[in-house]
Amino acid sequence: MTRMHKPPHPGAVLTEWLAGLDDMTITACAGHIEVPRATLSRIVNGHAAITPDIAIRLEEAMGASREMWCGMQTVYDLWMAAQKPRKHIKPIARPVMDEAEPSCA
Repeated sequence: MTRMHKPPHPGAVLTEWLAGLDDMTITACAGHIEVPRATLSRIVNGHAAITPDIAIRLEEAMGASREMWCGMQTVYDLWMAAQKPRKHIKPIARPVMDEAEPSCA
């Protein structure tokens, strides 16, 4: 199943969050969470993913859970993967159980 609308990259959410803080630039935030400015810049511009390590750092600095950041990244990644053309994959046939066989239940 494909979503109708492209979910936001977590970097866009981070950008909005930072915009709501006084004097919090990408450089300042990168220094605060102790990552290279280029790393954070690539994330906020949608060119890099939020890794579990970055998610933990953002949780510690901003309070938003690591699961939220990783969850947003997973939703975005799944949507992007679903948009790529691919060959049809046939379902794997499962054997039909004989109704006469006892179940394990």
